[in-house]
Amino acid sequence: MKKVRIVYAGLFCALFFIEVCIALFVRDNFIRPYVGDVLVTILLCCLCRTIIPKSVSALPVYVFVFAALVEVAQYFNIVKLLGLENNTVISTIVGTTFSSVDLICYGVGCLLFWLAEKAVNTLLKRHSGL
Repeated sequence: MKKVRIVYAGLFCALFFIEVCIALFVRDNFIRPYVGDVLVTILLCCLCRTIIPKSVSALPVYVFVFAALVEVAQYFNIVKLLGLENNTVISTIVGTTFSSVDLICYGVGCLLFWLAEKAVNTLLKRHSGL
């Protein structure tokens, strides 16, 4: 179990680095708004798998719900309500504009994470059965 957590921690670090690079250097109409949102839910799933035992099979669903709640908070302009609109770090992490398309991206990210875990687990079961 410790090895699995190390793998997830490594994936989290790699995805975090990619997300920071996207936030700092990418100014386009596809990677930043769509790929970044897909990757952020995968990043959160990896962070949770680093901390939480594998037995939480619905983790991608929980991460999606969390991401959707953050998106709804954006709809209500939570950053401004909290008086943090001048804090660029918080504004970047939480986001400042609601987009229903973001919800789709979060769902895609969680689905990709779930499919990847399922594929890896299937391969591991086949390999251990040899």
